[in-house]
Amino acid sequence: MTISGSNLIGYSRSAKGNEQFSGVIKDEAGNAWSFFEATPEEIDEAISKANTAFPLYKKLSYIQRALFLERIADEIMAIGPELIHATMQESNLPEARLLGERDRTTNQLRFFAKILRDGSWLRAIIDTPTPESPAKADIRQVQIPLGVAAVWGASNFPFAFSVAGGDTVSALAAGCPVVHKAHPAHPVTCELIGSAIIKAAKETGMPDGVFSLLHGKNYQTGLQIVRHPLVKAVAFTGSFQGGKALFDEANKREIPIPVYAEMGSVNPVFILPGILKEQGTTLAKSLAASNLLGVGQFCTNPGVVVLPGGELTPAFINDYKSAIEAATGGVMLTENIHRSFNKGTKELSEQQDVELLAKSGQQDEKLATPQAYIASAEAFLSQPELSEEVFGPSSIHNTTKNKNEMLEIARSLKGQLTATIWGNEADLKEYSELKDILQDKAGRLILNAMPTGVEVNYSMVHGGPFPATTNSTTTSVGSTAIYRFTRPVCFQGFPQSDLPEALQDSNPFGILRQINGQFTTAAIA
Repeated sequence: MTISGSNLIGYSRSAKGNEQFSGVIKDEAGNAWSFFEATPEEIDEAISKANTAFPLYKKLSYIQRALFLERIADEIMAIGPELIHATMQESNLPEARLLGERDRTTNQLRFFAKILRDGSWLRAIIDTPTPESPAKADIRQVQIPLGVAAVWGASNFPFAFSVAGGDTVSALAAGCPVVHKAHPAHPVTCELIGSAIIKAAKETGMPDGVFSLLHGKNYQTGLQIVRHPLVKAVAFTGSFQGGKALFDEANKREIPIPVYAEMGSVNPVFILPGILKEQGTTLAKSLAASNLLGVGQFCTNPGVVVLPGGELTPAFINDYKSAIEAATGGVMLTENIHRSFNKGTKELSEQQDVELLAKSGQQDEKLATPQAYIASAEAFLSQPELSEEVFGPSSIHNTTKNKNEMLEIARSLKGQLTATIWGNEADLKEYSELKDILQDKAGRLILNAMPTGVEVNYSMVHGGPFPATTNSTTTSVGSTAIYRFTRPVCFQGFPQSDLPEALQDSNPFGILRQINGQFTTAAIA
């Protein structure tokens, strides 16, 4: 395993600092790999290199950028079993999960390469003089990249939301060089993938500085990155405390910058009476499985369940209870996450009018113990703490007396990544207001399916109102994630030779454009 423990600053390696931290993986001599905390000088060097690369990188053809992304995917696959083995040790995640996540990551890189070739992401809009309005100005709009993007990796997805994950790939696709803050929970994984990106950059002729990787366990490292005046956008996936700190710091700058932070969610699930009667046992088992998936360490984990009152609810509760009691505990991603989970469940159990519903029969202090709690609607509505995320295999079930209580819980919710409704046709008609309420609360509404699992496609929204994210107008997954790193600019009265190719009359890319209000791929005669 060729790991240096140094920072990757463009095409150079650097280890100028005195502060180091150790990972969990050991070398052949039995010594844990040690990683150098990025110094202020190294942070400045990486960001300055990225800024120098920006005018060169953004002018490359979209085909060149696409080839770069595809080569990154090839280089990640070329690492082979070494990558999977290292990440298993650092994350405690099983091989099958990591193989699937690696494929999702490389497929995502190829997906954005396809988007670049398609060209419609440029959102080319053209208004020209017409026979009806001959004096109208010629104005043409297109998307351009923002500049240097700083990206933070997540602990729970060491591939798909990390070094070559969705934030990095969408920024690179947009034309923004990336300075990636490696997650200290899996530094070897980060350096292996970071090295693959840099190798791909060299092989495809990208400018030096198009990508850098900075190690750091000290929170000051992240603050120094976001304070740097040459950083133009930030993407973060992690805790509310971490994301909010970066958001606040960015807004203190002389020139504030956008921070796209995904900070978690309780992903409420509303189960309506009709479907509860029809599928109660199946729903209980499926919902428990969703809550336990990956030791509950998914940002779309269903942590709050809202149930109708009535004679059917106790049977559902008993089935869910049985599933949790039969579940086995699991090793969490990091010791810090495990401690936080234990603290969160302890605090939940101490809340007024909250009862322990179920706890796994297999308990080990090294493992996260699956558990579930139950409370009334009145308790949930009167104690905001009950709607806070406890990251891990836990949930709180809230029983309602009537439809109004269920709707009141929906209205009380903070911003969420997802909100799920389970109901049959009659339920949906009877509870029609629920959908209207929840669409103002979440980025993705789900009907009769579990929230865990996020597909990478053109329509996906993985975001939501604050505090799920700091910007509810965009997404961190899917094709439109690219717009976090672009802005619109329009050109008025320019000759053809000075226009971006996407806006030229001849439409050399053959892309779909909006011309005088009509969508077409045709050239302008």
